[in-house]
Amino acid sequence: MDEAQSNLLLRRSVLLKVVVTPRWKEEVERQLKDQMSQHDGQLQQLEMQGQRAISELQKQQSPQATQQVESINSQVNQKRTELQERKNQFLQQLEQVQQLSMEQEVAQGQIDSFFRVGVGDNLVKKMNVEILVRDGVVEEIRGEL
Repeated sequence: MDEAQSNLLLRRSVLLKVVVTPRWKEEVERQLKDQMSQHDGQLQQLEMQGQRAISELQKQQSPQATQQVESINSQVNQKRTELQERKNQFLQQLEQVQQLSMEQEVAQGQIDSFFRVGVGDNLVKKMNVEILVRDGVVEEIRGEL
């Protein structure tokens, strides 16, 4: 058998971990605060659009307008609830980040990676790979490449 037939190219998910540093913490906190601010802006815009649509409909004073006002109120309330829930998730994440200790390793996501596997290789070991990053720089690659 030649070399090409005795191994395969496979894809795996590589765990991305970061070392908590002051710089990383500040960046994540800033991103979360920006996202919360965006949600606040969306909420204000939603409220204004809803009020504008309702005031236009109220001028009509028809039975259909009353139903449409109720429908708009319902839609605005549903969207408001969704935005507030998402903002609460950001707040919880922010609290979790603020409680992290310096130098602690935290999982931040996964990255796909390709690797070769051949006869006699330990597939389990080759599948378990992590990358450790400190302030954007790869500090360590753990596992069998």
